[in-house]
Amino acid sequence: MLKRNNISSIFVLDQDEARTFYTEVLGLEVDQDLDFGPMRWLTVRVPGDPKVIMLEKPGPPSMDEVTAAQVRELVSKGAGGGWLAFDTDDVDGMFARLKDAGVDFTQEIVEQPYGRDFAIRDPFGNNIRIGDVHSDLA
Repeated sequence: MLKRNNISSIFVLDQDEARTFYTEVLGLEVDQDLDFGPMRWLTVRVPGDPKVIMLEKPGPPSMDEVTAAQVRELVSKGAGGGWLAFDTDDVDGMFARLKDAGVDFTQEIVEQPYGRDFAIRDPFGNNIRIGDVHSDLA
């Protein structure tokens, strides 16, 4: 039986740019940044959270170069299939901070059945929702 999700992965086109966005703009911390030769293992996490997110560049060894080129094209169009959701206890403050940072917003703050949230995209088109989920639903 499965016990928990340890690592999730999203595709990014530039791992250095992704590292900067996820740490300096969103406030995550680097978990690991290792060079494995044909690939770079780059994971980030919300401070204090054991779950990590791999910022994966499409390419070998996980896929051949033809497939990687197709994935890169989809990612560049915002159709990479990846998305993330983060909780915050200050939706308005986070919204204002990200607006000031020039982040690409796809939805302003809205009231949802589960709480208040908004949506942004990372520099590669991955969708991200940030909000305050009602405690009875978290």
